[in-house]
Amino acid sequence: MDNKTRIAFYLQDQVEILDFAGPMEVFAYAGYEIFTVSKTKDPIKAQGIVTVLPDYSIADAPAADILAFFGGNAGLAEDDPEVIQWIINQKEVSYHFSVCSGAFILAKAGLLTNQHATTFHSSIDRFEKKYPSTAVHRGARFVDNGKIITTAGVSAGIDGALHLVAKLNGFNAARAAAHYIEYDKWDPTLGLNLSDHDPYEGMLDVVFFVEYLGEYVTSDGRAISLIIDEHEQSLSAIIHDQRQPFLYLNSDQFETTEGVAIAFIRDQDQKVTGFKLMEEEPALFERLPTIT
Repeated sequence: MDNKTRIAFYLQDQVEILDFAGPMEVFAYAGYEIFTVSKTKDPIKAQGIVTVLPDYSIADAPAADILAFFGGNAGLAEDDPEVIQWIINQKEVSYHFSVCSGAFILAKAGLLTNQHATTFHSSIDRFEKKYPSTAVHRGARFVDNGKIITTAGVSAGIDGALHLVAKLNGFNAARAAAHYIEYDKWDPTLGLNLSDHDPYEGMLDVVFFVEYLGEYVTSDGRAISLIIDEHEQSLSAIIHDQRQPFLYLNSDQFETTEGVAIAFIRDQDQKVTGFKLMEEEPALFERLPTIT
């Protein structure tokens, strides 16, 4: 899929705000086209606080590549035969995505039969009793069956959305999105990926990045510290006490989340001695000696 991927957010009255707002932020940064759908075009109240005017009703909603469902009064959609039939009728959908108790909606539509899933922590027992053919995973931030991704509650929707961006656009795109929304606790290993496609398969072992670690300075005193991000297990820079991911491309080539190229330099012994930051005015950062 390209960056014109269309995602339909189905929202019911009393939907949980962060359930849909968190993933919406991730998908918007990734460049996807997002629209909202409800049973009708009548205004709904998200969590009884924010009024939302749906873009479409189930009667006129256009086709989408991804259908997304969210918790907060999810039973309103789960128990509505017209809504469930609308979901079943969407034959061209490539992926289904749910956050929190939105998994109940997917299960009612038969999409989680003999599949693996997760849901809001306090709803797991009820889900297992109601949909016994689904294997529920407690403690997983998200569960990926390949074409169906379910997440745990509320903030876990952000983890699932980042995972979906990683599937469609690569790990670097997901890292860039996480950095933009300042979601510093994203850890892909906290999800359960049962898909044939592992977007993290190409992730390099942290040992690979060790040779780049250290302090670097320019001739005019600009300083950067390179570290290994403890959650993403990848290279990051500390600049003025703020973290900036260095996105790996290939041998000694990285880029920033803004697309600025970074080229590391080695000496005749193949030791890293610095890097060039290819800004409008390229800057050379020289590595400071390590004190032992």
